[in-house]
Amino acid sequence: MAATTSSTRTFAASNISVSQRGALRLIVVGLTVALVTMIAIVYVAPFTYMLTTSFKSAEQLTDTSMFLPETQETIQYQGQALPLYYVPVDGQTKKLALLKSKRSSTDFVDPANLTADPINLPVRAAALQRVTNFDPQPNVYSTAVDEQHLNFPRALSNTLAVTLISALGAVTSAALVAYGFSRFRIPGINILFMILMATIILPPQVTLIPTFIFFQKIGWTGTLLPLIVPHFFANAYNVFLLRQYFVGIPREMDEAATVDGAGPFQTFMWIIVPQARMALVTVVLFHFLVIWGEFQNALIYTAGSPAAQPLSVALQRFTQLYSTQPNQMMAGAVLTMLIPLIVFFLAQKQFMQGIVISGVEK
Repeated sequence: MAATTSSTRTFAASNISVSQRGALRLIVVGLTVALVTMIAIVYVAPFTYMLTTSFKSAEQLTDTSMFLPETQETIQYQGQALPLYYVPVDGQTKKLALLKSKRSSTDFVDPANLTADPINLPVRAAALQRVTNFDPQPNVYSTAVDEQHLNFPRALSNTLAVTLISALGAVTSAALVAYGFSRFRIPGINILFMILMATIILPPQVTLIPTFIFFQKIGWTGTLLPLIVPHFFANAYNVFLLRQYFVGIPREMDEAATVDGAGPFQTFMWIIVPQARMALVTVVLFHFLVIWGEFQNALIYTAGSPAAQPLSVALQRFTQLYSTQPNQMMAGAVLTMLIPLIVFFLAQKQFMQGIVISGVEK
């Protein structure tokens, strides 16, 4: 009897323990979801505000009570435009036009019967919900596209030229250098690699002035060349990322290619590049997203040549011109960030896989 009682207590205690663990797990999951949701709201809210503001007219901007680009419905009554409100009347909600607001009551006009006398109701207009229509203004973007303002087509072509050509140079040079560091056994190669990695912590401001003087001497200022050519000389971060992946490719594959008569460059093209396709895509995506919004060098080298300015500099000039018109500034910002967003969402899977397999997480 005592043994039965003891086993019953043990079983009950285990059930309580299981239920407590289940409740604790639910609490942890709930808190995690709440935290992630709050973080997402913090990041998404500015973009939502930017998008909605870019579709508002100047009149809609003055009405701070409306988050979306909306316009309040009105009717014409005796030569006046009266705003419509949702008004509770006899247990129902009707659309009525506000004629005159008093201290404790409001005069309304029934839109369905404009010839009738005004209706006086004991409600305050400030407590009523307005009747609105979703009314975006896409014509705001026409100013940003116009050649006399942001000149989006020209700035976009400059940005695409800089981004795509420099991405080709960055991935090609980084892959070749990373291949040498990962495959060739040369005396002092580890020291050279450490010196290259040390340049990552070197502030770009240190080389800014001498680099500018050099490009000025050879006549490249005012063109896109200073924004493109330096990327053909192996960025240290890209070299590190690719070397981490190349080291993981078995050397037996190189040896098999050598037996078949392949040289170092042929081995690189036929063995390394196909195996490292995902890592190479990651380098291109990293480079694309960084260079697209690069501002400092673009401003320094193209400040005196508006025709050569990429989107980042053109947008800064555009926001100065329309500093008192938030809708115009937001429209320019939306146009500037549209392509990077599309690229990221289309290549999101490859981007995340490339980060994992290339060793960025390690």
